[in-house]
Amino acid sequence: MRKSRSAMRLAAALAAGALALAACGSGGGGEPAADGEPRVLKLWHYESADSAMGKAWAEAIKKFEASHPGVTVKFEEKSFEQIQKTASMVLNSDEAPDIMEYNKGNATAGLLSKQGLLADLSEQATKRGWDKLLPGGLQVTAKYDERGVMGSGKWYGVPNYGEFVMVYYNKDLFDKHGVKVPTTFDELTAALDTFVKAKVTPIASAGAEYPAQQIFYQLALTKAQRPWVDALQSYKGKVDFKGPEFAYAAQTMADWVRKGYIAKDSGGLKAEDMGVAFMKGEYPIMISGSWWYGRLASEIKNFEWGHFLFPGAALAPGSSGNVWVVPEKSENKDLAYDFIDLTMSKDIQNLLGNSGGVPVAADPAAITDPKSKELIESFNKLTAADGLAFYPDWPAPGYYDVLVAGVQNLVNGSKTPDQVLTEIAGPYEDNLADIGG
Repeated sequence: MRKSRSAMRLAAALAAGALALAACGSGGGGEPAADGEPRVLKLWHYESADSAMGKAWAEAIKKFEASHPGVTVKFEEKSFEQIQKTASMVLNSDEAPDIMEYNKGNATAGLLSKQGLLADLSEQATKRGWDKLLPGGLQVTAKYDERGVMGSGKWYGVPNYGEFVMVYYNKDLFDKHGVKVPTTFDELTAALDTFVKAKVTPIASAGAEYPAQQIFYQLALTKAQRPWVDALQSYKGKVDFKGPEFAYAAQTMADWVRKGYIAKDSGGLKAEDMGVAFMKGEYPIMISGSWWYGRLASEIKNFEWGHFLFPGAALAPGSSGNVWVVPEKSENKDLAYDFIDLTMSKDIQNLLGNSGGVPVAADPAAITDPKSKELIESFNKLTAADGLAFYPDWPAPGYYDVLVAGVQNLVNGSKTPDQVLTEIAGPYEDNLADIGG
């Protein structure tokens, strides 16, 4: 299944010098509904207004309405958690939107496709050229087979940006404490020790949502190779949850809390709490995703900041971005297809790139923002090394909540690393049995 995920083709697709030019997409489908009433496209996404994606999608809505007379876009902002927890129920009701941003992977878009809740986009992908704009590895999270496993089968989603987890750092605090950007894992831990000795908690984190589990996964990836990732994510081999990868991650995560690298009370914090604290200058380091990049560029005014790839690891959490999906119950599928097409257009992709996102179909000459160029360069470096390892919650339905609970137990010390590994192994093995793995 994973042979379609060629990292070299993914790197070429996203490299600044080789980004494809998107064809202009929106048709003029502004005809009124059969009853003569104006048409409404109901759209949900969970990007903040000042993020790169939020800015790009807001502009896409304006352009869409301008090119579709008589059509109004009714945008409803939902949180990641809302959509994560209620998608199956909502999409199986009359309340379903016409188009929705959704998390990619087996446990999310794959599950909905298996349940028959998503429209098959295969014909549109060929007709509108999305398959050409998203070659090779970028199609992994767009396609799902009859088991809901990503990488092959029919198109059920369209990603239009890339993303990855990195280390954000406060340059002012690094300079104040004489810390240099680490290039090895030992240098990273030495830097963390320096901050702790100065009575500064170095890493902003949040255990009540995704951030802490992504740190846990990144630690596992420092001991992992590509075959281990393929086994975990696409069931191409057995995963030993008490093997060297996860055992190291669990023990190191517990050690990091004990040593004061991560605050014990961060187990109850949410991603927004973490991001706001870092943007206020309260922490030297935040290990999180490129989805924060545009917001940091917009909101941080009082200190200099930068980023680097996690030292000591050739692999990092990351993939093509979340996907646009069209619910099977949508009554405006034609408009939804037009909107997806517009978000793939050169103008919107260029805006995404200059706002701190990683576009997949921009004009490379149009990406002029220096920080945006740095971001894309880091992504290209990671993908050129076949370094995208997807995300830890993807393998099984409901696994996100399993990992949140497990890593919270590591952070607050309520369970031992061995107990947590037992806890997170069970649901994974159950899902593997359910799909016949």
